[in-house]
Amino acid sequence: MTEAVVHLHPAGRLAALVGNPNAGKTALFNRLTGSNQKVANYAGVTIERKEGRLALPSGKTVRVLDLPGTYSLHPRSPDERITCEVLNGTARGEKRPDLVVCVVDATNLRRSLRLVLGVKRMGLPCVVALNMADLAADRGIRLDPDALASELGVPVVSTVAVQGEGDAALRALLERPEIWQPTTTRMPVPQPPGDELPDHERVRQILERLGLDVVAPHLASDRIDRVVLHPVVGPVLLAVLLFLVFQAVFAWAEAPMAWIEGATSWAGNRVGAQLPAGYLRSFITDGLIAGAGGVIVFLPQVLILFFFILVLEESGYLPRAAFLLDRIMGGVGLSGRSFIPLLSSFACAIPGIMATRTIANPRDRLVTIMIAPMMTCSARLPVYALLIGAFIPHRQVAGMELQGLVLFALYLAGILGSLLVAWVLKRTTARGLVRPLMMELPTYHWPHLRSVALGLWQRAAIFMKRVGTIILVLTIALWFLASFPAPPAGATRPAIEYSIAGMLGHGLSLLLAPIGFNWQISIALVPGLAAREVAVSALGTVYALSATGDDTAQALTPIIAQSWSLATALSLLAWYVFAPQCMATLATVKRETGGWKWALVMAGYLFALAYLASFVTYRAALALGWG
Repeated sequence: MTEAVVHLHPAGRLAALVGNPNAGKTALFNRLTGSNQKVANYAGVTIERKEGRLALPSGKTVRVLDLPGTYSLHPRSPDERITCEVLNGTARGEKRPDLVVCVVDATNLRRSLRLVLGVKRMGLPCVVALNMADLAADRGIRLDPDALASELGVPVVSTVAVQGEGDAALRALLERPEIWQPTTTRMPVPQPPGDELPDHERVRQILERLGLDVVAPHLASDRIDRVVLHPVVGPVLLAVLLFLVFQAVFAWAEAPMAWIEGATSWAGNRVGAQLPAGYLRSFITDGLIAGAGGVIVFLPQVLILFFFILVLEESGYLPRAAFLLDRIMGGVGLSGRSFIPLLSSFACAIPGIMATRTIANPRDRLVTIMIAPMMTCSARLPVYALLIGAFIPHRQVAGMELQGLVLFALYLAGILGSLLVAWVLKRTTARGLVRPLMMELPTYHWPHLRSVALGLWQRAAIFMKRVGTIILVLTIALWFLASFPAPPAGATRPAIEYSIAGMLGHGLSLLLAPIGFNWQISIALVPGLAAREVAVSALGTVYALSATGDDTAQALTPIIAQSWSLATALSLLAWYVFAPQCMATLATVKRETGGWKWALVMAGYLFALAYLASFVTYRAALALGWG
């Protein structure tokens, strides 16, 4: 039996990466597995599960699992609980790892080694990856992996996850069959005199014997933080940085969006020319091509936004932004710890809501969940881009792009709205103890191109998967509803007005007419409940089928620019600032809060806010003569 275990590393052999937050664990996971990754959720919970495959030089394959970051094996949050359950073999749908790779920050062994000692006590085969070894050397910290391995009783190698061959020593170590054996049978664990002491005391003794117990010198990061974290200069820099990001979203995306739009139009014309007039041609050109193309055209803007988020995250700036906003968050009854979930919600409300698991105070966590969807997620960006492109002129104002200014204002409106809701909840609910902000500020470093590129590739794949699944299915369903039944003989109006969708749109328009929405917009809002970016493709389908004669809609922007008033466009923008959430977000709230109560409360109050904001905006625009 022992010989069989030693001889092979089957594809089912599982190695789990464990480490503190900011130890470079995910960077090492990306380096080991490259693009051979898949992301899902653990069974029964919404916590993200990242798994990849590592091909060793010998040709053997190992499954690699990237566990959520944790500081100890005494869980205080759902993230940490999942890590402990996987290591104990009690996680649903996940086997116990055959090997644990403890990824430690070589510049902060005092904190990291406590986790290693805890993993060792679990009896799992264990190795230590001294990550960020290059940064430790730059700071004058001299590390001897062999000496540390002798102290810990487990193999230790140095790694630099951001360098091309930075994982070579770990790959070679994983080739050795003996490291997959249980710790107690692989090598004896040394028993120093202080072995019965608490882990922090044992770590202190280990570092003292290795000559690593000296205080780290002041770093360049400390000097940078004197400016970045300044109470006056810091917030100004943050505001300028966010403003420039939104300017770039429009300025940089203009050319690639034009290319995609041209390709979509060319494809629709070519396919339409090959098919006879009828339902098949309408289905392919007005349903499939127009629907999918109407959303894909906004991929450049989504990727530009994610590019900046990834760069800020990679550089170590995001925790500083949380620190800067702690005072503002405290004014509405929250702490700066809520900033990271809210920032994640700019990408998508679902991971933002999931990120609230790190907030210990139940009341603060619930409030953060309730306001997270008010952050402008990337699904709203296609809607914003469409309306801004149609109604806001492309010109410079005081040397700045006007369209970018409007986009920045929309994001700012969502932020201010969420803070207002949090303040109201602070005044009307039981006041929970606001936790002081305690978080680690990682060292500044240049973003690594490979990590940013991999992150963008994953986001593009997720976006295109939504286009090819949810959005495509909803677009096809809308085309069907907008095409059947056929108009009666002698009908003079566009065929869509006699369809199921047309009747539904006219019915909803009675409710939405006070805020300036016509029946076409009313139709588009319905599939938008499943995924908000579908509203763009829905409008494209509706207006293509609404056309008469040779007036087929080749591009949606000039169509709505001619048929809508500025007051209607502004009202729709206000609606999407507070728009009721997609079904996936409400389902996530239900799972995170343990029932439908708060999900329904969220849907109700956001609908009311959206309607109120649109009503005020529309009436104000009419009063200004923009109707």
